[in-house]
Amino acid sequence: MTGEPALFVEAPARLHFGVLDLRGDLGRRFGGIGAAVPAPSLLLEARPATRLAADGPDAPRVLEFARRFATHHAVELRTDFRVHRAIPAHAGLGSGTQLALAVARAAAELAGLPTEVTALARAVDRGLRSGVGTWTFAHGGFVLEGGRADHADGVAPLLARLTIPAAWRCIVAVPRGKPGLAGDQEAAAFARLPAPDAREVERVAHLVLMQLLPALAEADLMGFGAAGSRRPRGGCSRPARRGSWWSGCGSGGPWG
Repeated sequence: MTGEPALFVEAPARLHFGVLDLRGDLGRRFGGIGAAVPAPSLLLEARPATRLAADGPDAPRVLEFARRFATHHAVELRTDFRVHRAIPAHAGLGSGTQLALAVARAAAELAGLPTEVTALARAVDRGLRSGVGTWTFAHGGFVLEGGRADHADGVAPLLARLTIPAAWRCIVAVPRGKPGLAGDQEAAAFARLPAPDAREVERVAHLVLMQLLPALAEADLMGFGAAGSRRPRGGCSRPARRGSWWSGCGSGGPWG
């Protein structure tokens, strides 16, 4: 690294709690709910340099995202990146999106380019299906996004963002075993998923709007947990991707 002043970007892991609508009958597909978690987290350092370079965990992916950002904006990046902490890859924690957005945010700051999160996502080709990772990167907390409109190329809109009560604790358990799908393999897996029954999609929306979100707003942990456990299988993408299991109970614990 050079002697230039450094810029640091920290990003939380994210949990994706499920897709709302795989049918798309109303002109929007996917939609989702999820939350930022305080650990594990990403810490990325960047500073001006004479060339583009990266070191630390995930350095090859850092360079990939940096080059994608540079191509999008037609600029030449002369930046040294260093990953001090990385989020485990392909474990349902959003490592790719958080790293891509962190690289884009650092590059944009150093180059004087737009730093609004949807602009960052477009520059590094993130948010093509789910907007949960994009919005948790931007705001933390618990987010609800409204899915992608047919033929749209932007990040799904943020519909709600709620703070998870500080008194709630969360245990994140990452299953051991084969890494989950990513990239083209993940896209193909989504394409193979059968469309859920329309009543199951309606049930998911009802639970999210009338039980899950109100319980979170009122710090009702039992109601929040009950809504998650009652979600029909048709409203999630578990067959297509490996995720982290979570549960909350007790008191005291930081949330974004």
